[in-house]
Amino acid sequence: MIVLTWLHLGNRDTLQVHPRGNRKNPLKGVFATRSPSRPNPIGFHQTRIISLDQPLKIKVQALEVVDKTPVIDIKSVIQKA
Repeated sequence: MIVLTWLHLGNRDTLQVHPRGNRKNPLKGVFATRSPSRPNPIGFHQTRIISLDQPLKIKVQALEVVDKTPVIDIKSVIQKA
């Protein structure tokens, strides 16, 4: 499934970062890193469903997001045979 998230903690004005926050690393563009600081704060994550609990709780494999990151939408993915 696809999970769309709102990367609410990121600074949208930042276009370059030191990878992993280490100033010894040269500056790189935010799209070349896993930085949460992005001009477009929508996160796109592909994952697998582990379990469905009622009423609306979906347990998925780990996502690279901070706890309590808002979920915008979820989409099913149908694999072609």
